[in-house]
Formats: sequence, C-alpha cells, structure tokens
Amino acid sequence: MPAPGAPSTGVGAPPRHVAIIMDGNGRWAKARGLERTAGHREGVAAARRAVEAARDLGVAYLTLYSFSTENWRRPAGEVRDLMGLLKQFIVDDLPRLKEEGVKVRIIGDKENLSADVKALVRRAERETEKNTKYNLQIAFNYGGRDELVRAARAAAEAVKRGDIDAGDIDEAAFGLFLDTAGTPDPDLVIRTSGERRTSNFLNWQAAYAEYVFTDVLWPDFDATIFADAIAEYNARERRYGGVGGA
Repeated sequence: MPAPGAPSTGVGAPPRHVAIIMDGNGRWAKARGLERTAGHREGVAAARRAVEAARDLGVAYLTLYSFSTENWRRPAGEVRDLMGLLKQFIVDDLPRLKEEGVKVRIIGDKENLSADVKALVRRAERETEKNTKYNLQIAFNYGGRDELVRAARAAAEAVKRGDIDAGDIDEAAFGLFLDTAGTPDPDLVIRTSGERRTSNFLNWQAAYAEYVFTDVLWPDFDATIFADAIAEYNARERRYGGVGGA
C-alpha cells in the first residue's frame, strides 16, 4: 500500500489527484473571431464541467492552473478580466460548491492579489474548510519556482526561529512548507491545446505524475475528454523509479 500522500496505483482505479493545465482560451477565441475575454469566459464554463466530471469519475482531488505568475505580463485589460472571472466564479459557484461538500483551496502567492480578491479567496477557503466529499484546488498567481522559493524562505525562517533543525529537513518536512501541504501529489497532469510543456506547474509535486497531452482547446474540454485521459493513464505502468512487471 502506498504511503499517505503517495500517488494511487490501483489497476483500473481513477487517479486520486488530477491536475490540469488549462490552455487554449485565446486560440479558441481567435479561431472564432472573438476577443480573448470570450475565450476566458468559455474557459470558466469548461472548468465547471471539469469539476463535475472529476467528481463523477471518482477523482478525489482536482487542481486547476488558472493564472500563473507569468500571466502578469499579459495586457493589463486581459489581466483585469481574468481577475474579474475569478471573482465571478467564487461568487457564483461558492454556494453550490458548499452544498456539494467541496473543499476549496487557492494555491499560489496570495500577497500580490488585490484586497477584494484576497477577501474572496479567504471566504471561499473559510466557508468550505470543513467539507470532505471532494477537493478543488485553484492555482492562481501560481508558479512552481515561485512556490519553491517561498517554501525555502519559510523553512529558513523556521530554522532561524528554532522550530526545526536544518538537518531534519527532508522531502517530507520540506513538503509541509509548500502551498499544497496536506494534499497528495498528482497522479495525472493533463494539458490541453496541443502544447507539450509543464509551464512551471507543480514542479515538486508532479515529479512522478503521468502526463497526458491533448490537442483539444480548453473551452472544448468535457467529461468525455477527461475520461479518455484517465483511460490513457490507466493503460500505463507506473514504476516510480523501480522495475516494471514485464
């Protein structure tokens, strides 16, 4: 049996934790002669479908990569729209998520968010913290390298305070300083839009994850595509650095 927090290995079982790099909103909109904002709005609808599909497919943890630390380089208007969509998602969907027993967690650097966004993030986490049926993580203002730097600083501060000895920091101890502390590592990472990059997403946590890349643009993502990705995942043999059964 895998240790707590280790990826699941059951044959034919759904992955315990799926993470998705939601890519292709802009190209989806451009192909239809629409503004990029329209693609992002459709992307929110696809995120709702993904949340529902993950639950129906038996996935216990879902992490969605919605806004990276690099996305601040985009035009100010697009960044403003993306912030607005996050706020709208929380306001509109929080009642349903609460009712369905979903625990919401926002990972990423929250300090650089505006006061109103931070307030909504705190509200979403506070009002769902006791839910246990399903876990939704939204990576917002998130970058894998940024997370590791922040974790290293936090670990150094803990050593300085005398809370922990530097020699006692192993992988498990360091993991407690990450944004995802307490969440099992992803078994499967899905990336849409045909790109074949990890894009600074869950660099530490996805060390042994399986990756499935699909050409489907994110606004077109649905339960069938999700199920196909899980089927591909289940067809693979996961060895974690060991020797396979063949």
